[in-house]
Amino acid sequence: MIFLLLSLVLGGSVLRLLYRKWLHPLAHFPGPASAAVSNLPYVKWVISGQLHQRLRELHDEYGDVVRIRPNSLVYRSSQAWKDIYGHRKGGALPFIKDPEFFTPAPPGHAHLINANEADHARQRRLLSHAFSDRVMRDQEPLIMSHVNTFIQKLKDKAREGEVIDMTDWLNFLTFDIVGDLAFGEPFGCLKDSAYHPWVGTIFNSIKTGAILRAFAVYPHLANSMRHLMPKRLTEKRRAHYQMSKEKMLRRLSIQTQRPDFVSYILRYNEDDERCMSRSEIEMNAAIIIQAGSETSASVLCSCIYLLLQRPECLERAVNEIRSTFIHDSDITFTASSKLDYVSAVIEESLRLFPAIPAILPRLVPDGGATINGEFVPAHTSVSVAHYSAYRGSENFTDPDTFAPERWLDSAPKEFTPYQSDQHDVFQPFSYGPRGCIGQNLAYAEMRNILAKLLWHFDITQDFVSPQWVNPKSYIVWAKRPLHVRLEER
Repeated sequence: MIFLLLSLVLGGSVLRLLYRKWLHPLAHFPGPASAAVSNLPYVKWVISGQLHQRLRELHDEYGDVVRIRPNSLVYRSSQAWKDIYGHRKGGALPFIKDPEFFTPAPPGHAHLINANEADHARQRRLLSHAFSDRVMRDQEPLIMSHVNTFIQKLKDKAREGEVIDMTDWLNFLTFDIVGDLAFGEPFGCLKDSAYHPWVGTIFNSIKTGAILRAFAVYPHLANSMRHLMPKRLTEKRRAHYQMSKEKMLRRLSIQTQRPDFVSYILRYNEDDERCMSRSEIEMNAAIIIQAGSETSASVLCSCIYLLLQRPECLERAVNEIRSTFIHDSDITFTASSKLDYVSAVIEESLRLFPAIPAILPRLVPDGGATINGEFVPAHTSVSVAHYSAYRGSENFTDPDTFAPERWLDSAPKEFTPYQSDQHDVFQPFSYGPRGCIGQNLAYAEMRNILAKLLWHFDITQDFVSPQWVNPKSYIVWAKRPLHVRLEER
C-alpha cells in the first residue's frame, strides 16, 4: 500500500514536470529547464540576494524574454514596458499586480503599492496634490533646512579627520526629510548622528518581506515560513506600522498648514466615497517612508561611488557646480535643475544601480495579451527587470561603463559612441498609471543634495567595500558601506 502511494506521488510529480517542460502554455518561451519545471531556482536567487544578477545572465543567454518560473516571464525591452505597465486602450483589462508579490490589502487598509485599480486611482488623485510642482516649491525650505544640517554635521566630522560612511549619513538625511514631510517631524537621525530605532525596523522589514514573497509561490510553505521567522523580525514588521500609526495620530492632532504631505491630503480629502480613510492615510505614510528615503539615499551613494571610480567625471561634476554657484544659498531646486552634467550623473547612476534592481510583476488579464509582439496567456506573471534591461548590450553601448555623457544632449548623437542607446527602456521610477508618484521630488532632492555636497567638499574614497563589487538586493539594494574622506573647501 505504501509502495503504491509512493509510486502515485512520484508518478504525479514526474507528469507535472513533463507537463511544465513540454506541454505548458509557456513551454515555447526560452529559459533554463530547471526554472521551467520548478519554482526552487527563483526562490534560491531571491534568498541569495542575486535575483537581479541572475536575471541579467539569463537575458544575456536567452534574449529579451526569459521564463524564470513555470508561470513567469521576465522581459528587458522598451516595448514590454508599454505592453505590461502602460495605459490600456479601448477598454482592455489592466495588468493587475501579482498577488504573490504584492500582498492584497484588507478592505480599508490599502496603500498605493498594494491597492486595487479603483482604490489606487482614488488614492493617487488625493496624494497627487501633495506631490505637485507647486507644493514641492513650498516644501523646499523645509527640505533644505535638513540638507543644511547634514552639511554642517559633515563639516564637523571632516574637521576631526574622521572617515565617514556616506551610506549612513545619506540615510540619516533622507529619513529625516521624509519623516518631516510625512509626519510633520523628523526622526532626529541627523541631530543624534545615529539611526532612529524605526529606521532599523524598516531595513529589516524590507529584507524579511522579500524573502517571504519568494516563498509565496509555495502557499503552504509560505505560511510555515511566517511562523518560523524569528519572532523579533515579525515584531519589527508590526512595530513599523504601529509607529507609523502613532506618528500619524500625533500629526493629525496638530492644526497646522505646514507644507507636509498630510496638510495637502487633508485639504483635498472630501467627505464622500472618494476620500481616504484614516487607516489608508496611515498606511500610505508608512509606505512613503520606505519608498522616499532608503531608495534616494541608495541612489546618491551610487552617484558618489561611481564618481569616485572615474575621477574625470567627478572633476567635471565639481566644475559644473562650483562654476554655477558662487554662494551656498544659490543652490536651489530651480537652479540645480539646470545642472546638465549632475543630472546626467544621477541618470547614469540609476541605470547602473536602479533603486529597484529586479522585478515588479503583473498578471496578464483574462483573454491573454500581446507582449513584445508575442501572445502571452492569461494569468501569467510578467515583468520587466530593471537591472537586466539597463545592463543589456542590446539596449546600451558599453553597458557596465559609467558614462554620464550618454545622457547629454549637447552634442549630436551621431558624434557620440552612445547614439544607439535605447533610452525608452530606462524607466527607473516604473511606467504608466502606477509609476512612482514622487519622481519629481526625488530628482529635485537628489540634485540638490549632490550639488551641496560637491560644492562644500572635496571627496576621496577611503576603501571600497566588496559589497559594491558584488551587491545584493532584496527588492531594494542591501546596505553597502561607502567610506570616504571629506575636505572642506
